[in-house]
Parts: sequence; C-alpha cells; structure tokens
Amino acid sequence: MERLPGDFTRVLCVVAHPDDMEYGASAAVHHWTSHGVEVAYLLLTSGEAGMQSPPAVVGPLRAREQQEACAAVGVDRLTILDHPDGVLQPTLDLRRDIARVIRRFKPDVVVTSTWDVEAPWGLNQADHRVAGLATLDACRDADNTWVFPELAEDEGLAKWGPTWLLVTGSAEPTHGVPLEDADVMAAVASLAAHTAYLADLPDHPAPASFIPEMLRAGGEAMGVRHAATFRAHRLR
Repeated sequence: MERLPGDFTRVLCVVAHPDDMEYGASAAVHHWTSHGVEVAYLLLTSGEAGMQSPPAVVGPLRAREQQEACAAVGVDRLTILDHPDGVLQPTLDLRRDIARVIRRFKPDVVVTSTWDVEAPWGLNQADHRVAGLATLDACRDADNTWVFPELAEDEGLAKWGPTWLLVTGSAEPTHGVPLEDADVMAAVASLAAHTAYLADLPDHPAPASFIPEMLRAGGEAMGVRHAATFRAHRLR
C-alpha cells in the first residue's frame, strides 16, 4: 500500500451524516490539521432520522455533537446542508450543492465515503452510497465550465478541480496515512463526542474499544503502527 503524497494544503470531507467521518477517517484529519493542512467538513444531511427522538430535536442535537467532534480533530469549518436524512437522492441539486462548496473552498483533496453496496462492515447504508457517488460526480462538475454555469455566472465561483478523491471504508484501499498516537486518540475523542447518538445505540461498542484496533489494522497493511487507509483516485 502506498503512502498518500502530502503535498496539499486543503481537504474537503463530504459525507452524508454527523459521525460518518468519525469511524477512522478523522484520525487522518487530525494528522493533517496538526501539520498545517486546512480541513473543512460538508455534511449533506443533519442526521435527523438517525435517532428515536423527533427529527426536529435530533437535527440540532447532532449538529452540536458534530461541532464537538470537529473540534477534537482541529476542524473549525463545518457546513451542514438540509437534504433529507434517510432518503438522500443523487439529484442534480445535490451535485450542484457539493460542486458549489468545492469551487468555494478550492480543496486539493476531497474525501468521501464508499459507494459500494457491500462494505467491509456489511451492507452499506443508502445515504452513504448516494453521498459517495454524488461527490465523485461533483468533483468533475466543479471542474467543468459548462456544468452548472450558474455557479460562475450568478455566484462568481470559477471552476475548480481537486487533485485527489479519497474514499473511506473501501474493501480495497490503495493508499494510507501513517498516524501518530495523538491522531488515534483524537479519532477516539471525535467519535465519543457523539454522546447522545451513541447512547441511542445500546449495542454500539465504546469508541476506545475498536477505533485503535481499526487503525492498527491499517498500519499493518502499511508496515507502521497505525494508519488511516483510503482508496485514492488521482483526478488531475
């Protein structure tokens, strides 16, 4: 497995829900922010359908917990869109919304979740699949003058193309980010920040009981102690 080149300065993470970045990928985020890389999160929904309480209560609650999770890994730029949780669709509106943020933030790297139906942990949730594919398409849309031209004409957002698309949760990762102990602990803290959400899942293991082991498995594939792994696609 190759080491991901580190010659980038901005990373945009695009996922469906609060907590989606916290299952290992946030360790890489902490590593990047600790080394001066600017990282922003874009959540496509507020995760309002992910708990047993009413969505009007859950959405703001999960947004607050995501802010705390971001703080644990050095991220202070969080955007949460209002697409519906649980029934996310791969629409042109969704692609435009992602492309807008790509053009505005100008990342060198975009991170998203796997769109495979079968993921290493089991059958992949529908919103995760939609988020991954929509992000893949939006990376190309953002770099095409003639796709969503209104972003330039009406909003002044010139085209922009990221160099890398990194996919988390892939069964066949190609690249990894070697981690320090502080990155692993920050990843545990970022998932633990979702206190109410995890309390609503009584069978969910404690973050400290499996996040380090997950990152240790990635490290074995790279010949280091811990690593966060991705399936990497070079777009430019």
